[in-house]
Amino acid sequence: MQTALNPATPALHTGVLTMQTQENTAASPLNNYQIIRRNGAVVPFEPSKIAVAMMKAFLAVHGTQGAASASVREMVDSLTQNVVRALMRSRPGGGTFHIEDVQDQVELGLMRGGHHEIARAYVLYRERRTQERAQQATQAAPKAPLLHVLDGDQRVALDLGRLQQLIENACAGLGADIKPDPIVAETMRNLYDGVPIDEVFKAAILAARTLIEKDPDYTYATARLLFHTIAREVLGRDVPQAGMGQAYAEYFPDFIKKGVDNELLNPDMLQFDLKRLGAALKADRDLQFDYLGLQTLYDRYFLHVRKSRIELPQAFFMRVAMGLSLGEIDREARAIEFYEVLSSFDFMSSTPTLFNAGTLRSQLSSCYLTTVPDDLDGIYESIKENALLSKFAGGLGNDWTRVRALGSHIKGTNGESQGVVPFLKVVNDTAVAVNQGGKRKGAVCTYLETWHLDIEEFLELRKNTGDDRRRTHDMNTANWIPDLFMRRVMEKGEWTLFSPSDVPDLHDLFGTAFEQAYVVYEAKAKRGEIKPSKTVPATDLWRKMLSMLFETGHPWITFKDACNVRSPQQHAGVVHSSNLCTEITLNTSDTETAVCNLGSVNLRQHLKNGAIDQDKLKKTISTAMRMLDNVIDINYYAVKKARDSNLRHRPVGLGIMGFQDALYELRIPYASQAAVEFADQSMEAVCYHAYWASTELARERGQYSSYKGSLWDQGILPLDTLDLLAKARGGYVEVDRSATLDWDALRRKIAADGMRNSNCVAIAPTATISNIIGVDASIEPCFGNLSVKSNLSGEFTVINSYLVRDLKRLGLWDDVMVMDLKHFDGSLAPIDRVPQEIKSLYATAFEVETLWLVEAAARRQKWIDQAQSLNIYMAGASGKKLDDTYKLAWLRGLKTTYYLRTMSATHAEKSTVTAGRLNAVSSGGATSGGMSALDAAAAAAQAQMATAATDIKFCAIDDPGCEACQ
Repeated sequence: MQTALNPATPALHTGVLTMQTQENTAASPLNNYQIIRRNGAVVPFEPSKIAVAMMKAFLAVHGTQGAASASVREMVDSLTQNVVRALMRSRPGGGTFHIEDVQDQVELGLMRGGHHEIARAYVLYRERRTQERAQQATQAAPKAPLLHVLDGDQRVALDLGRLQQLIENACAGLGADIKPDPIVAETMRNLYDGVPIDEVFKAAILAARTLIEKDPDYTYATARLLFHTIAREVLGRDVPQAGMGQAYAEYFPDFIKKGVDNELLNPDMLQFDLKRLGAALKADRDLQFDYLGLQTLYDRYFLHVRKSRIELPQAFFMRVAMGLSLGEIDREARAIEFYEVLSSFDFMSSTPTLFNAGTLRSQLSSCYLTTVPDDLDGIYESIKENALLSKFAGGLGNDWTRVRALGSHIKGTNGESQGVVPFLKVVNDTAVAVNQGGKRKGAVCTYLETWHLDIEEFLELRKNTGDDRRRTHDMNTANWIPDLFMRRVMEKGEWTLFSPSDVPDLHDLFGTAFEQAYVVYEAKAKRGEIKPSKTVPATDLWRKMLSMLFETGHPWITFKDACNVRSPQQHAGVVHSSNLCTEITLNTSDTETAVCNLGSVNLRQHLKNGAIDQDKLKKTISTAMRMLDNVIDINYYAVKKARDSNLRHRPVGLGIMGFQDALYELRIPYASQAAVEFADQSMEAVCYHAYWASTELARERGQYSSYKGSLWDQGILPLDTLDLLAKARGGYVEVDRSATLDWDALRRKIAADGMRNSNCVAIAPTATISNIIGVDASIEPCFGNLSVKSNLSGEFTVINSYLVRDLKRLGLWDDVMVMDLKHFDGSLAPIDRVPQEIKSLYATAFEVETLWLVEAAARRQKWIDQAQSLNIYMAGASGKKLDDTYKLAWLRGLKTTYYLRTMSATHAEKSTVTAGRLNAVSSGGATSGGMSALDAAAAAAQAQMATAATDIKFCAIDDPGCEACQ
């Protein structure tokens, strides 16, 4: 570390030479990019120079001999390509980078790659050079050159006063720490003579963006500068914030007409009183957005004509509100009511609803669940149905349990079946091929019951080794586990596997009825009356389930009986699977494709005096449930079975987000009994008001058609079903049963008025809509106090504003703290100067003991009539810890779990690892336990595709392009 950066240029390796060749190709996309040097000169973008700079950094630390190795050259090549990709993502259409932008990305690339010594040397070198230049500038002190800009066809002098005022307005009201001067200075540094005026405003946005890691409130300044650019694009002129209210009112009717004229919006939208709605828009709510939220809306949600946006944020919310009010009697009043909850960030509809409300094809639903029959026509009809739903819709959940197993007899051909797996390969490829009009990937999850004879091969579908024709790398998988299997695991019994063609009734049975039938079939198999079949120790199969989950992230663990015994609709059918994100538990059959419509309450917005604001929550949920119920009637259905099912049962899924934000506001650490109690009480309140709102809608609009005979009709509420589950299991349900609200009053209300919706509550991942409103997703713990979120809009620095507020109060927020957070992947644990109380409150996901995640989820689940997308985070994963965690989830009555995200136990010691990984555990990371086969899988897990610990990708296919259920 004593070696200075060597100015000598090392020999360039093959990858850099290849890059140079690309740079010299006329058709190369790199030709669309330029570099602004510190003297203002604009030169071509040459990635090979990045490689040279990185190699110099490696030379400075490791010396000539160490840096000359082939592995280092390959590493530099890979890092260089990552930097180039990151830069190009920030300006996908081409543009200019300041040399400092490039160096920032190099620094970030080195940090992300785990090359912390190299990064430190690089930072010190940059700082030394900055000081040298500052000293030289002080001595020379040349007069600043006059810059000209291109404004349309005119070349005019840059109006520095106008630029200064714009940036000052963006910083206004954000506190003394948010200063315009550094934004102005950085903006000017990125300009050159003859720059287009739009590039000036873009430079201001990028300048403000670089300061977000210094103070999170710069995200609001950045968002305001972005809004200025959006408003210029949409309105065609500069409008100060003070004039936006009038501008909105004038623009809104023209916007709706333009949308209809360009065949983007439903002509019925013109029947609203557009002047009244335009006057109801609240321009000051544009100031609520952070940068990530507004950029996400701009890139992916706002309507456009020939790639030019025609929609502003408040018009967007009103358009969605209007689209959900088309069937209302007083359309304007309801549209304004719906607009209020959306634009205030109290509630947010799911992405499909935001995309399509008010448009010509209003596909507003999020999730579709199907069951696949055991005949060739039915199988391919199901795959076709997947394609149609994927073309227009959200996530898919398929139940494949009925399809006969490998080696079972086919009567029609007198041959043997090839089993489920070859068909699943077709499902996988269909999801890739039908990618929702190029907007996002198709996304599907396949479920299989644990007694299916193909279960062992099913468990291996996501492995990266083996016959690739029997692998499904682009599809999710989930185990659909009966309680009897879990009891056999707990009691170390045997488990028998069958082909469903020999035991056809097991698919539709659950609880004690399933057990009775299964035991009879088991006896027949032992007598040789059922072939093929196979008997294995239940613990061996359980161990393999957890081993594959650990190694590949799949199949997820979900519980058949908890979903069915606690289902309000068990009189009308069977729940055969969950959905893509494991929060929906609805009946499916040959005549019904289940559909669910989602939206989420922002929990942070419903706190008052250190507790849940019951009055506000009730009001918000009453409006939200009406919006969700309206989706059912307005929705476009690509498949008749989906329409029939949705209109018959009318299920919706109201969820929550911002749970972690609420804990910050209440000063409650996630890993605490107080957090478990808050999870209990907050979910009780949400569910109580949701069920109350549904029964109110039933009084106004009528009961859903299959209400008679439901658990609602019998006066059995979700809390009561825990007793039904315990009875069916013969015990094995250990959940707190306490309540705080008047559930007897709700029972009486339902007895009098019935229910409008068969199901009301489900907690979805909310990855995208939580970004829009600037809170932590769903029920997730904080992933990192300083992290990078990746989505289709690019990469965004996200810093925990609550933490920064506390560190400022303690006098601990400075540049060193920023560097420490970067170094330790957003964790406070290794930073000695931070008090333990602050470390506990701001513990990140992998620092929260897994037990607390399950306990909080169990308290929520007792109130919910569907399920929740529960990611399991586990540091230092071992076989014993996995075994304990998932057994606990079952004992606590959870219906489903989602991703398992593991990290090596050594990750906290940055000196012993190269980079944190999700869904991958180093061979040294697993601790000893009772499941040696699972522990041995650690080395294989390292080879799996993994995501850097500072990158957050929470959608169901681990891809930022997927918004299914969100």
